Amino acid sequence: MEQVPPTEAAALLAQARRVVVFTGAGISAESGVPTFRDDLTGLWARFDATQLATPEAFHADPDLVWGWYEWRRARVRRARPNPGHLATAAIESLCPDTVLVTQNVDDLHERAGSRSPVHLHGSLFAPRCIGAGAHPAALSEPVEDEPADPGEGARIPPPRCAHCGWLVRPGVVWFGEALPEAALTAAVEAAAGCDVLLTVGTSGVVYPAAEIPLIAARRGAAVIQVNPEPTPLDDVSAVNLRGTAAQVLPALVAAARSAPR
Repeated sequence: MEQVPPTEAAALLAQARRVVVFTGAGISAESGVPTFRDDLTGLWARFDATQLATPEAFHADPDLVWGWYEWRRARVRRARPNPGHLATAAIESLCPDTVLVTQNVDDLHERAGSRSPVHLHGSLFAPRCIGAGAHPAALSEPVEDEPADPGEGARIPPPRCAHCGWLVRPGVVWFGEALPEAALTAAVEAAAGCDVLLTVGTSGVVYPAAEIPLIAARRGAAVIQVNPEPTPLDDVSAVNLRGTAAQVLPALVAAARSAPR
C-alpha cells in the first residue's frame, strides 16, 4: 500500500490555482463514523434503510425516524476529525481557491477547520422544516450541539418549527429525494473550473455525486484519487494513491508544500 505520494501528485497540487477536494464515506470511517447502512446495528437491526431513510418513513412514524437520527448524531459527536480531515483543511490553506465537496452528512470537516464544505447529501446538523418551502428550521426547542445518547431503539418526537409549527426533519437527503439544488450547482461549477480534483475515500458509484470527478476530468483537470481499493475512477485519474485518507493526505500536503511552484 502506497503511503508516500509520488512527486507527480504533490507537484500537481502545489501548482494548482483552483482545487476541488471531493470526499466520501472512507474519510469519516477512519474516525469511526459508520455509513447509515452500517448504523443498522443492535436494536436498530430489525429495520432496513427504507424504513428509516425515506420521506414516507418519516411521515408514517416521525418519532422512530427522529430517534434513529438523534442516535446517529450523538455517535458522530463522539467521533473526532482524523489526520485526513486535518490535511484537507491544510489544503485549503495551501491553495486558498479550494472548494471542499463532501458526500458525508457529519460535521468532521468543519471541526477540522474546513471553511463552508458543500454537503451534497445534506447534514445531520442542519435540520429543516417540512412545511412549505422546506426552509431551514427555526426550532421551538433547539437541538443540542452535544446531544445525549438516546440509546438504541429510542423513539423521540421531532421538534417543531418556531415559525410555522410544522415538524422538523433531519436535514439529509433520503432515498427518492433529489440532491439539494444549490449544493449540486456549487459542486458542478467548482469541478468544471478547477485545475486539480482530489477525490478521497469515495467508491465512485453513487450518482449523481459520482459525476463530479468525471466533470473535472472532461474539462481537463487532473484527478488525483486516494483510496485503498480500486474504483471506477481509476481509469480517469491522473494519479491513483493506494491508501486511506489519514495515511496519504498528510504526506501529500507535506510534499506539496516543499514542491516547486
